[in-house]
Amino acid sequence: MRFAAVDLGASSGRVLVGDLTRGLDLIEAHRFPNRPVEVRGTLHWDILALYREVLEGLRVAGPVDAIGIDSWAVDYGLLDEDGTLLGNPVHYRDRRTEHVAGAVLAKVPDLYAATGIQFLPFNTVFQLAADRRAAEAARIVLIPDLLAYWLTGELGTERTNASTTALLDPRTGDWAAAVADRAEIDVGKFPPLRSPGDRAGTTSQELGSTPVYAVGSHDTASAVAAVPAVTDRFGYISSGTWSLVGVELDAPVLTEESRKANFTNELGVDGTVRYLRNVTGLWLLQECQRVWGLAEVEPLLAAAARLPRKSIVDVDDPRFLPPGDMPGRIAAACREAGEPVPRDPPEFTRCVLDSLAEAYRRALADAVRLSGKEIDVVHVVGGGARNEPLCQLTADVCGLPVLAGPVEATALGNVLVQARAHGAVEGDLATMRARIARVRPPRRYEP
Repeated sequence: MRFAAVDLGASSGRVLVGDLTRGLDLIEAHRFPNRPVEVRGTLHWDILALYREVLEGLRVAGPVDAIGIDSWAVDYGLLDEDGTLLGNPVHYRDRRTEHVAGAVLAKVPDLYAATGIQFLPFNTVFQLAADRRAAEAARIVLIPDLLAYWLTGELGTERTNASTTALLDPRTGDWAAAVADRAEIDVGKFPPLRSPGDRAGTTSQELGSTPVYAVGSHDTASAVAAVPAVTDRFGYISSGTWSLVGVELDAPVLTEESRKANFTNELGVDGTVRYLRNVTGLWLLQECQRVWGLAEVEPLLAAAARLPRKSIVDVDDPRFLPPGDMPGRIAAACREAGEPVPRDPPEFTRCVLDSLAEAYRRALADAVRLSGKEIDVVHVVGGGARNEPLCQLTADVCGLPVLAGPVEATALGNVLVQARAHGAVEGDLATMRARIARVRPPRRYEP
């Protein structure tokens, strides 16, 4: 049987086909860039271009038994009463929320205790507070649910992504309505909630009348579902433009200490909780490459691996969030911290890698301390699993083995949740992970 995984990341998208005929083959049907567009000072997602590419990918993929969609979190589209999009969704890196969080938290000081979400300036709750159009909209639809709606004509809100909005109660899996009311946000405008594995509709006849299933539609939820763990004593790093670093729990951690440590409680597949910290990831290196005009990262990584550790910056410094002169910002941060300033691209690359590894170490240590969940190994999934120097540095500073891969964990998690819902595979989350570990064993890095 064949299942199409639509996987949209912050910098690129892809449509992959999981073929279960001979195990778990993953075939890339179509890959495309995700380029934001700035219009009159506001940064938007080019959502119609993305939808066009999704349709092209499904066409290239050919007949499939089902489709699942995942994407980045927090962003949304607004629909009118007729279901028409009111405008291109605003990009989470837009500056419109820079001064909003304080006003919202003044109204809802217990926001973390109610929703357990790490405070980031682009959280959906802050975006909606800054969005004057939201009051006029009939529906608020998260990005993967918007694409599913266009494919099927049916509206819903998948829970793993809804949990990133800071408007959902992670203990109940339902909206934190009282909190939303005080924040002056109408959560009734979100379509009905659904969970990974629920039927999300059927495509039109032109697309083959194919079932669409809700998956872990927050891409990290799908990626963590595909961590090839053989025990539950693991930490994970879903490594890409962002790095999501944490542990998997049965219940959220909503303590004041957890809030101060800026940890988030996001829902995962099969009722799990992804207790993690969002760490600025390979975005730093991607922006440096853009400024330098260097498309290939491998020569930079090879050169950086030959250099000694020299400079460390706080990768979560807010100055690194927007696009711009990343090398200049890193140099300024080094000067302010009394660190040696990198002089060329390999030295900047080494600084980024060391700084990321140190951020991972801190986040994992905090996750263990705050949750009480002990770990024996760190799994790295996503694009960062290819980054050999970063994986080795992470093992070294954490003092734990790092198991890297699969790179396409998000698509694999997407495919297996679809396949289980469709009756093509059976078993719980541990069974799915064991299957991935057999067919796609990770690469091991010893400290």
